[in-house]
Amino acid sequence: MKFGTCVVTLLAGTALAGLPAIASAAEAEGTESSDPNAIIVTSQKIEQRAVDVPITLSVQTGERMRELGVTDIGELSNYVPGLNVQVQSANNPGFVIRGITSDSGSAQQGPRVTLYYNGIDISRSRGAYQGIYDLDRVEVVKGPQATLFGTAATIGAISFVSTKPQPGTSAALTASYGNLDAYRVEGFVNAGNDVIAARIAGQWKKRDGYIENLAPGQDDLYAQDQLGLRGSLRYTPTSDFTADLVFTYDRQRNSGTPFLSKNLGSTAVEGLYDRAYLGGSPLSGQLLGSDKLGLDRDVYDANLTLAWDFADGWNFTTVNGYRHFDALEVFDADGSAAWFLEFAEHAKGWQASHEGRFTYSDPQWRASFGWNYFIEDSSQYVPFSTELGTFLQCYAKLVPGLGCVAPNNSVPASATAGVVTGGLLTSVPYSSWTKNYGRNQTWSMFGDVSWTPVPELELTGGARVLIENRRSGYASNQPVAPIYGAILLPYPDTAGETVYSRRSYAAVLPRLNALYRLTPNLNLYATISKGRRSPVVQLPNARNTVAFAEEIPSETVWNYEAGIKGAVGMFSGSLGVYYDKYDDFQVSVIENGRAVTRSAGTASNLGVEAELEARVTDWLSAFGNLGFISGGIDDKAANGVFAGNQFRLQPKWQWAAGFNLNAPIDQNTSLFLTPSVTYRSKIYFEIPNSEAISQAPVTQVNLRGGVSLMDGKFQVAGYARNLTNKTYLLDAGNTGGSFGYPTFIPAEPRTYGIEITARY
Repeated sequence: MKFGTCVVTLLAGTALAGLPAIASAAEAEGTESSDPNAIIVTSQKIEQRAVDVPITLSVQTGERMRELGVTDIGELSNYVPGLNVQVQSANNPGFVIRGITSDSGSAQQGPRVTLYYNGIDISRSRGAYQGIYDLDRVEVVKGPQATLFGTAATIGAISFVSTKPQPGTSAALTASYGNLDAYRVEGFVNAGNDVIAARIAGQWKKRDGYIENLAPGQDDLYAQDQLGLRGSLRYTPTSDFTADLVFTYDRQRNSGTPFLSKNLGSTAVEGLYDRAYLGGSPLSGQLLGSDKLGLDRDVYDANLTLAWDFADGWNFTTVNGYRHFDALEVFDADGSAAWFLEFAEHAKGWQASHEGRFTYSDPQWRASFGWNYFIEDSSQYVPFSTELGTFLQCYAKLVPGLGCVAPNNSVPASATAGVVTGGLLTSVPYSSWTKNYGRNQTWSMFGDVSWTPVPELELTGGARVLIENRRSGYASNQPVAPIYGAILLPYPDTAGETVYSRRSYAAVLPRLNALYRLTPNLNLYATISKGRRSPVVQLPNARNTVAFAEEIPSETVWNYEAGIKGAVGMFSGSLGVYYDKYDDFQVSVIENGRAVTRSAGTASNLGVEAELEARVTDWLSAFGNLGFISGGIDDKAANGVFAGNQFRLQPKWQWAAGFNLNAPIDQNTSLFLTPSVTYRSKIYFEIPNSEAISQAPVTQVNLRGGVSLMDGKFQVAGYARNLTNKTYLLDAGNTGGSFGYPTFIPAEPRTYGIEITARY
């Protein structure tokens, strides 16, 4: 065990040992169990105080997100220990919990991190991203949670809960303007009574790109034009019955992702925010689906939840959902002016789910049991366009001394076809495409029982039994290139025909939890749980044939953790220590331009997560959190080239700290200020790890502050994110890396502006 790991573990153990003594003193002073400010969550499918949930749980309320100025899920993750969200684009978000990444776009792979939206699984990567607005809270549950959140919760779940309609009339509108000509308008209107209420909410974000694109006819890179709309209806005819119906629409019309090259043309990223020259293919409109680089994405979502208290202590809840996504992204994978590696991805699909759940509760017993059916049908179509001579010169250096792309963004490689054919041909366009399909169904039964033998102790046991049916498909059209006499991308050619393979699986995923109440507001907890990432029925297989599918075995993990959470005096927070052990750890690697899944063997993680808030006065509080992870793929020969590698996108250290000041000036006026600092240690963007494809530690300073007038009904605020203008990489490697030209994506520079909010 490394020295740093020993120190952190010792500190954690010391803290856990010391807190009970403090708690006893607090209890002697008469700590009350009823806390009107307690955060109520539904992580265990019932309403509970967060402190009473015997698992590691981080909660960000809608109010806290407004105080921090968070308007995107990527920004939110900076304030949650153990969570990192990399939004390369709205079509390609990466969700990372405890160093384990879920971001594959393949329809054949299962996710690792469950995303829930109002109780519905939306984990499929290309359909998962959506705007952050008018949310009641975001619950981040860490560790395997299959019993609660389904098989996709291999290492955790992120649950978004929108604000539901309330009796009465209310409304709010926020408008902001900032640098990069950035506009944001969001708000809600709520109206209703005790029986029926409705709420309409929305968010529109638009800004210019922060990387200038010199290519004619193309927009600057990383511009945003995003719209989110949500309509909610709540029907409560009696105190025993509630129906919630929610419709959501999410839309992106964003410009291209800045895949920048360090080797080709003037797009070198030494300055990181220098001008680029990404032009795509002259045949983009015909072959790739759009003349311009960028993302065109639409997501439609509907969910219906019915809850009925039908007897004393008994409740039945059914949650039903449907989600449809359609996203086309055109990108320049070589990051230069060359007509070399021009790709698009058209991902589309739908998901539907139904869950029925009975719960029972009395002072000694609490139980839930039910069933779930989930089905998804999706595809990923990837067309490719290049000019043959340019491809052969840039990739294989066919003509000695000719070069690929010059520093002035001219393309010497474009002369290759003429040189090779003696001037007979000057340009030889080439195109091909591949498509993968996935139709996955899961049937499961689950049950959870909690027993309180004495008031201080609660024991919980549960399991999910599931059956999966996974069908994968593959089709391609890889024509032989003229002159060259072979295909350019080494994929098997099915001449456009689709080949399918199907497998069925079964599994049992248990959990055991214990909660010990030191005081009414301070608890110890321990948990053991098993997680599983579904097997991958991969077409084509490792031999690049479609005669049979390659089966990548399921990834399994056993999780062991213990911690303490609650409140003592003005302090509240949590501290947890965990250990994860993986078998058949799945990694996604790019081979010859194609993302495939491989088993890296065994892996393990030892970590510590802590959150602390100090409420100094009614108008001043301070907060901080810390996450530490020591782990990765086990360093042993059986794990091959992956042995000893740190998980991708996993920082060993992550922390955030700040304070929230809301000082009254008079009865109706107050000043508010929320500065914060976030830190993330070095990360690797790929496995196997490479120093060239990594990012050094990043520290950011964020700030939001202003004045609140008319008893909070009117507010003027200024904001700044990345205040010191730290330059760093959001991602590196990417598709170009498998052809010898890794690309680098710069993260967002300093942004700042002013916002005005009115509430009714």
